[in-house]
Amino acid sequence: MKKLLLLSIAFILIFCFAACGTKAPDTPGSGENSKPVLDESLENIVDKIYETAEVSEDFKRYVEEGLQKTVITEDRIEYYLGKQGIEFKEALASEPIMMPSAYELTLVRVKEGADIEKIKKEIKENVNPQKWICVGVNPENVIVDSIDDVIIIIMSDNECKALHEAFLALKGQ
Repeated sequence: MKKLLLLSIAFILIFCFAACGTKAPDTPGSGENSKPVLDESLENIVDKIYETAEVSEDFKRYVEEGLQKTVITEDRIEYYLGKQGIEFKEALASEPIMMPSAYELTLVRVKEGADIEKIKKEIKENVNPQKWICVGVNPENVIVDSIDDVIIIIMSDNECKALHEAFLALKGQ
C-alpha cells in the first residue's frame, strides 16, 4: 500500500513539473515564428488606445470631434520624432485639429532588427514638447515607450498616464 501511494505521488510530481515547463504554442513571444503582439495597423492601435483609455469627458469629446491622424513622412521626421535620421518602417501621429492645450500621440513601427532602445532614447532626448505656437507640454509629461516593434510617444499635460496605460494593456490582449 505504501509503495502504491509513493508511486502515485511520484507520478503526480512528474506531471506537475512537466506541465510547469511547457508553454502554450499560441502565447505571444513563444516560438521563433510568433507574430508581434501589435501586428495590426498603427491606425487600429491608436483607435484601441482611445477606446480603452480612462480619460476625461472633455478629452473623449476631442477624440470624437477634433483629432486627426497624420502619416509621418521623411520630411516631417524632425517635427514629430525630434531629429532627422531615425529610421522606421511607418509612423502615424494623432493630433488635434484645434485644441486649447498641447497634445500629440505618435506611433512608430521600427524596421526589423532595429535597436529599439537606442531609437527610444534618441526620441526622448530630441522630441520637442514646446513645438506648438503659444503652448507646450511639461517635459516630464513626455512618455516614450514600446511594445515589440511599436514605439509610442505621448505628449500631454493631462491624459498622459491614462493613454500610456491603455497602450501597455494592449500587450495583454
